[in-house]
Formats: sequence, C-alpha cells, structure tokens
Amino acid sequence: MRCDRVWRGARLATLAPSREGLGVIEDGVIASLDGRIVHVGPASDAPDFAADEVVDVEGRWITPGLIDCHTHLIFGGNRAHEFELRLAGASYEEIARAGGGIVSTMAATRAASEEELVALALPRLDALIAEGVTTLEVKSGYGLSRAAELASLRAARALGAARPVSVTTTYLGAHALPPEAKGDKDAYIDEVIALLPEIAQGKLADAVDAFCEGLAFSPEQVARVFTAAKALGLPVKLHADQLSNLHGARLAAEFGALSADHVEHTDEEGAAAMAKAGTVAVLLPGAFYFIRETKVPPIDLFRRHGTHLALATDCNPGTSPLTSLLLTLNMGATLFRLTVDECIAGVTREAARALGLLHETGTLEVGKSCDLAIWDIERPAELVYRMGFNPLHTRVWRGK
Repeated sequence: MRCDRVWRGARLATLAPSREGLGVIEDGVIASLDGRIVHVGPASDAPDFAADEVVDVEGRWITPGLIDCHTHLIFGGNRAHEFELRLAGASYEEIARAGGGIVSTMAATRAASEEELVALALPRLDALIAEGVTTLEVKSGYGLSRAAELASLRAARALGAARPVSVTTTYLGAHALPPEAKGDKDAYIDEVIALLPEIAQGKLADAVDAFCEGLAFSPEQVARVFTAAKALGLPVKLHADQLSNLHGARLAAEFGALSADHVEHTDEEGAAAMAKAGTVAVLLPGAFYFIRETKVPPIDLFRRHGTHLALATDCNPGTSPLTSLLLTLNMGATLFRLTVDECIAGVTREAARALGLLHETGTLEVGKSCDLAIWDIERPAELVYRMGFNPLHTRVWRGK
C-alpha cells in the first residue's frame, strides 16, 4: 500500500463507534496519505506498505487529535478584577447588571485592531495545541457591533492560517446586549439578524450561536435568530440552561442544533428532545468550577436518553479562563462524575459531532483526516486522572 507515513508499535484508542468503549487496538498500525488515514488496524492484519517514513511509536498510546468544541478565544483585555469581586461575594448576575461581565470585555475587544485580536488569541491557542488539540471552535460575541463582530470572525479565521490547526468559527452576536442598545433587546436582535447574510456570503462563520438566559436573550428572541440562520443554511448551537431552565435545550433540539452547551438546568424533556434530534450536550466544567455553580448537569438523564456528551474548555475571559483541555477532562470526571471513556470520547468523537465534523475527524478511521495525539502514558485513564501534567509526546495534524 502506497502511503506517506506509517505509525507502528502503537496502542490505539480509535474511538470508532464500531468498536466497544474506546475502540482499543493493542498492537496497532496507522498509515496516512495526503493527510488522510488510509489504514488503521492491528499489526497482524497490516498490508505491506510503500511509505516515505515509518515511525515506531514504541508502545505509546495514540488517540484522535483532541477537539475543543466550545471556545471564545477572540477577545481583548481580561476580567481579573471581576474575579476579585466574585471572591468577595458578588454573583455573576450582579457583576453583569452593574456593567461588568461580557460588556466590559466588549469595550476592550472593540478597542483592539483585528491584528491585535489575533496576537492576543495566539498564546491561548498555542496552549491548547501543546496539549494535542488539532481542531477547535472559536466564537465571536465580544464585539457586539457590526464592525467588531466581523473583525472578530475574521480574526478567528486568521488563527487557522497562523497555526497548523483546524478552526471552525461561530457567530455569537446574540451574546449580550451592548450599552448603545439602551435595553431594547428586540431591536438589537434585528441587528444581529441583519448581519447574517453578510456573514453567510463571506463564509465568515460555520455556525450561529446565542445565549438563552434571563440576563441575555429569551427563547423567542433566540428562535428569531435561529430561523434566519437556518434560512441561510447556517447550522445553529445554543448556550442553554446554564443559570436557569428556560427550556433552551428543547429549543435547540427543535431547530436541529448541533449542540446545546452548559445545560446544567436541563430537564428530562430537554434531554430527551436533544437525544431525538442528535443535538450534543456540551459540558463546560471550567465555567461550573470558576463561578462556583452547584447545579450539576443531569448526566444520568442524558445517559438514560442516549444524549451524546462532549466536553470543552469554554475558554473565555469572564467565567472560564481555561486553556487546558486535559484539565477539563479531570474536571469532567471529578465535578460531573463522567467515566474515563465518556471524558475521552467527549474531547474527540463527541466533540467532532458537536461541530458537525464527525465525517472529517474525531476517530481513527479510514478516510478521515490524520489528526493524532501520541501520548507517553500506560493507560488512557492517565489523561483524565492527572492534573497539571502534559504527557503529549507528538501531535500530528493532517498527517504531519
């Protein structure tokens, strides 16, 4: 078989749905050609390869490259001062209603040039790449004006050109109400919708998101955004049920959303609707930890109904300044009681599903992008168990 590279002597966690659990192959071989996997399987079944390079992995584990399916990497400034206020007892809602929160980041984001936004985001991106991330999503949502949202989306696209990583972008204009809207949420939603055709025509976003919450936007307002997005062929996703149950998960499912994210307050009706629609529940333990939430997502309900579960950093300046997907794995297990298999699937196969990219990446299967993370570990549980330690040996993106 003609190929560019072969990795042999590997223990594979393929995450292939045709295999049980993590899809383990103890003595495995992977081969790539032109950035695609052309062979994966046990060494005993491997064909003869005509390869440019053969890599002996020496018994290390290989997983699919990690995927961070919910980030807000593009923003200006930081909110360390608000962290101090929160430590002193102020709630997330109190800070937001006093002009802090997302709106404070908005001012810093608007003040930054597009080039500065890219430069500010690159260290955050580099931290994720260093832990084996090969694909991630980046949202807008801190500009909250036509010019600033477009600049944020262009900056997000530029990240994928600046580093060897796959970046999907999401338009999150319905993130918060800017001060100039003077409290008129419906008029602002009109502006969010008015920008959608330009975003779609310019291919600046791969999906559209919104924040459905009392301090953000109502289900009715979100439904208007989603209806307009779907009419333009843009998939949708939703910040849902984080602080209260506005039935955001059900709303997401009604629109066939790729994912509903946070979902701490989702009820059984929402979990069942998501499972039926194929909408992934993206769990964000970094935000849960950072704002000291106590309402744990209904994991048992999701399991009972067969709702797919993903994990992500939610990297953002206000509620989850987290740039470690490995630490996110530990948080998912410790705070939400996910199993090792659920955690690892949550940052590979299920994260790809949450981005609509499962046909492209997220598992080690023939035809998919050759995105690999090679680990110095004895067993996959180490990826979830350890804290503040990075056992990545090699990261491979598109076969290189």
